[in-house]
Amino acid sequence: MKKVIFVVVCLVVSGYFVSCVKSVNGTTTPPCNAVDPVQDSAQLIHFAADSITLTKDTTGVYFQILDSGSGVSPVNSSGLVVTYTGMLMDKTIFTADSSSNLRGLQLGQLIPGWQIGLPKIKKGGHIKLLIPSAYAYGCQGSGTAIPPNAPVYFDIYLIDVI
Repeated sequence: MKKVIFVVVCLVVSGYFVSCVKSVNGTTTPPCNAVDPVQDSAQLIHFAADSITLTKDTTGVYFQILDSGSGVSPVNSSGLVVTYTGMLMDKTIFTADSSSNLRGLQLGQLIPGWQIGLPKIKKGGHIKLLIPSAYAYGCQGSGTAIPPNAPVYFDIYLIDVI
């Protein structure tokens, strides 16, 4: 009887661990584990050391406002016209996310780091954001350009709030 109970317990435990692993296109991948924003702080501070004067938001997002702009600040439902450059901490520019004059983006559809940072400026403003991975692309990353759990930097001009 003890052997039967032992085998049943082993099967239940094994089933539990197997269920925590997801399958994508028949390939088994481990569960996604996000990094706490505090863990990214040293990398973000090091990145900014020579050229960016940082202020830390309560969320762990760092920023420098170069021009506060005038007029209205964006809210999550605001449409945006922006130009920006995004970089990894090794200064590799994202190929997928670097662009200019992206029209019609809604703030609420963007990564949380932008939702935290952009309301700090107004139309015509300029901000530098250093975003912990948890508020950027998280443990999923984004395509091949942004690896999982990568903190990122954005230099953003808020051209218009629509």
